[in-house]
Amino acid sequence: MYDTLKERFLKYVKIETRSDEESQTIPTTQTQVEFAKMLKAELEEIGLENVFINDACFVNGTLPSNTDKKVPVIGFIAHMDTADFNAVNVNPQIIENYDGKDIVLNKDLGITMYVNDFPNLKNYIGKTLITTDGTTLLGADDKSGIVEIIEAVKYLKNHPEIKHGEVKVAFGPDEEIGRGADNFNVKEFNADFAYTMDGGPVGELEYESFNAAEATFKIKGKSVHPGTAKGKMVNANTIAVELAALFPADEVPEKTEGYEGFYLLQKMKTTVEDAEMSYILRDHDKEKFLAKKKFAEDAAKKINEKYGKGTVEVTLKDEYYNMGEIIKNHMNIVEIAREAMENLGIKPIIKAIRGGTDGSKISFMGLPTPNIFAGGENFHGKYEFVALESMIKATDTIIEIIKLNEKKG
Repeated sequence: MYDTLKERFLKYVKIETRSDEESQTIPTTQTQVEFAKMLKAELEEIGLENVFINDACFVNGTLPSNTDKKVPVIGFIAHMDTADFNAVNVNPQIIENYDGKDIVLNKDLGITMYVNDFPNLKNYIGKTLITTDGTTLLGADDKSGIVEIIEAVKYLKNHPEIKHGEVKVAFGPDEEIGRGADNFNVKEFNADFAYTMDGGPVGELEYESFNAAEATFKIKGKSVHPGTAKGKMVNANTIAVELAALFPADEVPEKTEGYEGFYLLQKMKTTVEDAEMSYILRDHDKEKFLAKKKFAEDAAKKINEKYGKGTVEVTLKDEYYNMGEIIKNHMNIVEIAREAMENLGIKPIIKAIRGGTDGSKISFMGLPTPNIFAGGENFHGKYEFVALESMIKATDTIIEIIKLNEKKG
């Protein structure tokens, strides 16, 4: 049905497109620019109209309406970049008719994906799996989403008997570092609602995300020779440890699930003279999110009360908000996706994202954008994989959503 899906995916994942948190350019890496140019050419080859790359490196294209009915303009969005894990020389491995056993990713290096460690593998017995060779990530996050969108609009273009409204597509940069959607142009995209194809296993349908902020603590110490330090030294290292100890021990990612929020100490650089600690704060509930930010401020205040004013400075930066606050007023678009999956025999798994997507920001820009499965699992590392059948189901879902949108008018 989608004769180029597999080959397109294998081609895309071999192209290195990591984003770079240290870079201040838009996009943050030139490899994303080159990938965008390739995608633009392929959208033009398919026959989409108004295909262009904007100043923020979003590849845009339009599948014109072929129905006489006036229906909402629908959009589909995916991201081009991959996470901060080795993505050079991706060498995808294909396992047909998977038998449910441990998978040797790299015999020479002794790298195996064990079923005991990844019991989700049991869900793919009999499927065609695409894995890494154990030395890189795969890039199904989110090149599977890009492939699915392209294959869907290509199929509709080649089957004009399927009536549909206008469909917009966009592929953007720098999602993995949380910046790409900052520059998404909702007015230019000009859709009534959209979906990101950026979820995990088949059936995922997400319209709630975390509220997210970063708290950066800068600690000023005083370095003195340890032999004469009594009453003089202020050790930023130990103050950092003391500050970290103030945070709730059980409100961390490894001890939370579902709607439970957390604090994560993600970076720490310390010396006697200076220390810097970076926490991310996450919660679905807005009041609890605000309380977490206040906790961070109060922690700095407590340290300053003990060691003196200016010992610790904390800077809080909001990153994105729970898109459910917007989408709850547009639940019809969630229902369309749910109905589409059910029509295809897919059981919808409606749950909150323990993270964010481009849709988290785009929804607050005025374009309600839930997230739909793209099929991959074990993202951001060497154990990442995707089933070919999962990508086919995601492509089917896109087409069914578009058909339902036209039917409902």
